[in-house]
Amino acid sequence: MNKRWCVCVVCLVVLAACVAEPMPAPSQMPAEVLQPTSVQTVRPVRVMTHDSFDISEDMVAAFEEQFGAEVQILQSGDAGVMVNQAILSADNPLADVIFGIDNTLLSRVLDAGILESYPSPLLDEIPDQLELDPQNRALPVDFGDVCLNYDRIWFDERGIAPPDELEDLVASDYNGLTVVQNAATSSPGLAFLLVTIGYFGESGEYSWLDYWRDLRANDVLVVDGWEDAYWGQFTYGSGGAGDRPIVVSYASSPPAEVLFSEEEFEEAPTQAVTADGACFRQIEFVGILKGAQNRDLAEAWVDFTLSKPFQEDIPLHMFVFPANETADLPKVFVDFAQIPEHPVDVGYASIEANREVWLTAWTDTVLR
Repeated sequence: MNKRWCVCVVCLVVLAACVAEPMPAPSQMPAEVLQPTSVQTVRPVRVMTHDSFDISEDMVAAFEEQFGAEVQILQSGDAGVMVNQAILSADNPLADVIFGIDNTLLSRVLDAGILESYPSPLLDEIPDQLELDPQNRALPVDFGDVCLNYDRIWFDERGIAPPDELEDLVASDYNGLTVVQNAATSSPGLAFLLVTIGYFGESGEYSWLDYWRDLRANDVLVVDGWEDAYWGQFTYGSGGAGDRPIVVSYASSPPAEVLFSEEEFEEAPTQAVTADGACFRQIEFVGILKGAQNRDLAEAWVDFTLSKPFQEDIPLHMFVFPANETADLPKVFVDFAQIPEHPVDVGYASIEANREVWLTAWTDTVLR
């Protein structure tokens, strides 16, 4: 994702109350998710996650109250950086649970053997197509579509047609307009790399590497992660701090601009390019790290993140879709989120087999 709107977290808590149902009392949460603890001592559960993780304080408080626990959130950079840290610290794990592994990085985590199997009872409410690990070491928790976003107002004011397909970005009219994330350090960056591979292919008269050569010649800007790309370089993000009106983000990003704006919009000020083959469906997972200090709390946290209350809290905090089919979406999400009908098809097995080769080729072509 799906991506955290950190500068507006206080506004979000207030505004989300206007569009989402009230937070259920702990007693109203599913019995299989929230089991009262008989332990009186407060015990920690450490959750390693990416910098875009965000959830309401009431959610965390409800879990802590029911389980006599202290939730410690360890934000560890972009998802790629987080995964690297988790693997490097496998002998002395930094956390009990990891949240935010996505399908571009999943094989790296599974091959490293750092996760414990846990078949949560809440998996019955998750669509089969989101479940990629048959051993239930990584459980689907949300999904979002990575694609190009553009500043609709910037293009309207200049009378320039906004992009509606990938090929537009290499045209001379779009020179110096695009910012992307480093595919080697950022999960959205890697997802967009997969978009280009799936769309242009690896061979033929014009391959994905040819496209990236043209992007580089057209002055594409590459930054380390989503936060810098969207809040630092994008024209509309963070009040227009940057000078690039095209950014790699999510098809579910436009509702955030509506929600956080002081203006009222009939349509979002930003739009996503959702043409066939222009997006990659990114699935995020949660899992228990080997060596978890409090395994029962780790299992309880995984169940909690898959439960309907937590899942309904996800869209207005992380602006991705809940994995749980029973979760309802807030109105602003229904009205302004865009769902691509035909995201690019690059399978998990293909990513697993070719990711490092693709990354090496991308780095040699774009960064050197």
